[in-house]
Amino acid sequence: MSLLLTLYWIFFKIGLFTFGGGYAMLPLMEAEIIARQGWLTHPEFIDIIAVAEATPGPVAINSATYVGFQVAGIPGSLLATLGVISPSLLLLLVLGPFLLRWIKDPRVQRFTRGLRPAVIALILLAAISLGRAALVDWSTLIIAAGLLGLRLLRRTSPLITIALGALLGLLLYPY
Repeated sequence: MSLLLTLYWIFFKIGLFTFGGGYAMLPLMEAEIIARQGWLTHPEFIDIIAVAEATPGPVAINSATYVGFQVAGIPGSLLATLGVISPSLLLLLVLGPFLLRWIKDPRVQRFTRGLRPAVIALILLAAISLGRAALVDWSTLIIAAGLLGLRLLRRTSPLITIALGALLGLLLYPY
């Protein structure tokens, strides 16, 4: 299979088998992109996630776009992005007319209630995996703890948190 078709298929599977949004997709992306395909290293993946988080738009779509570009240029970014959004688009087109009718059904509510813990588990897994790769020295640990403290105690805006992290990175790692 060609590289472009592989990119599309991998991101299609990631979009299809992940519930809960972009952060829940990160463990699958990591497994496919780093472990199975070897397209990126952990530090490169962390950098892509950081850029995807700092730019406007959903983290899953931004990540797919950046990974696709890194692997196969503009055609790769287009096909990876199309791959990650295709399952949601197809499901909404097919199921959309029925969703309003089904949303109140107790079976659908039990199904979504069961998905919530799974989504939390995937997000925690992504946080642990990203943390292991990103917290590489005392400076990164202190930055993360300080920003987490600001976010929790002062309810600092996520935009300010990201901007402060970027600024601290520029100041502490000037190379």
